[in-house]
Amino acid sequence: MFTAPRAPNLKTVLIATGVILTLAMGVRHGFGLWMQPISQANGWSRETYSLAMALQNLMWGAFGPFAGMVADRFGTMRVVLAGAFAYMGGLLWMALVTQPALFVIGSGILIGLGLACTAFGAVSGIIGRAAPPERRSWAFGISGAASSFGQFMLMPVEQTLISSVGWQTALYLLAALVVFLMVPMSFRLREPAHVKAAGHHQSIGAALGEALRNRSFLLLVTGYFVCGFQLIFIGVHLPAYLKDKGVLDPQVAVTALALIGLFNIFGSYMAGQLGGKVPKRYLLSFIYFARAAIIALFLLAPLSPLTVYIFAAAMGVLWLSTVPLTNGIIAGVFGLSHMSMLAGLVFFSHQIGSFIGVWLGGYLFDLQGSYDVVWGIAIGLGVIAGLANLPVDERPLVRAQLKAA
Repeated sequence: MFTAPRAPNLKTVLIATGVILTLAMGVRHGFGLWMQPISQANGWSRETYSLAMALQNLMWGAFGPFAGMVADRFGTMRVVLAGAFAYMGGLLWMALVTQPALFVIGSGILIGLGLACTAFGAVSGIIGRAAPPERRSWAFGISGAASSFGQFMLMPVEQTLISSVGWQTALYLLAALVVFLMVPMSFRLREPAHVKAAGHHQSIGAALGEALRNRSFLLLVTGYFVCGFQLIFIGVHLPAYLKDKGVLDPQVAVTALALIGLFNIFGSYMAGQLGGKVPKRYLLSFIYFARAAIIALFLLAPLSPLTVYIFAAAMGVLWLSTVPLTNGIIAGVFGLSHMSMLAGLVFFSHQIGSFIGVWLGGYLFDLQGSYDVVWGIAIGLGVIAGLANLPVDERPLVRAQLKAA
């Protein structure tokens, strides 16, 4: 049941992980749509819901390296199965729990665990193993495009469900969708036992120590922190920001978030394509500098549905384009033996940034009645991340045992 006679081919891996990522990232991308109905139904401030989303992102990052370790050692299928049921439990928890502390802790832990087991870190290892080196960056780009397609496809679905059947029933339906589609896809990711054990000559501790002593790895960690801060703040707080600024039609926010997903399909794919031809560090730096400029222009421009859509499309091109490039550098520098774990570790910094970005947005809004300070922080951090990625060294490590050989 848990092993296969031969490793799945690249096409099978990309289809199965594509469906899994579509659901995992697509459902999550729409959580900002539930902020106001859940807060109003329970009489909460925005900070309560923001804290739940912040904890969710933090737990996603905290569980990520461990989910990656399990995937590297015992296979991706087991990890995705566990994640599907945790994700389902978190969505049901959001629908049923009305006590603030329980809502924050339960939904944060369950959905965080679900995402750690079904998103990029957990599936990056099997994608890297299935793809030949010359197509690896492209394969990571395809997986990024699949997650972006989920964001585009599920945003209007989630808004329609909330409007037509209510926010609670919408969560029930999404919970069922996650389980009924993710579970069969996970069985397409079975690998033979010898594939999972191959290449584990380096211990987990040695791999962690090697990465944490590597300057380039730490620079990638810095960039990913900024990525998380920017994206989750925008994804969760943009609908409320637009309403506060007088854009009262909720369809504008839904369309904007869907456009982010649509344009990131192309952005992630192109990043994967270009990552095989242009130094990935330069592409990462460009992405972070460009994000800072786009946010600044959005804040300076007159606010209208058109400027919102232009902002969303521009940010969408850059949204998850960092993922294939960062994972490509990790695979190229450190190899594939501990790929999922290292991808999960660097993604932990992304989720620390996500936690701070989404929580700080709610906290400062409740304190100041404005998102202006957080927007300014997002711009400044983009410049820092752009600078941090320029000196990343993409050359494969030459380890001591290899030198001796």
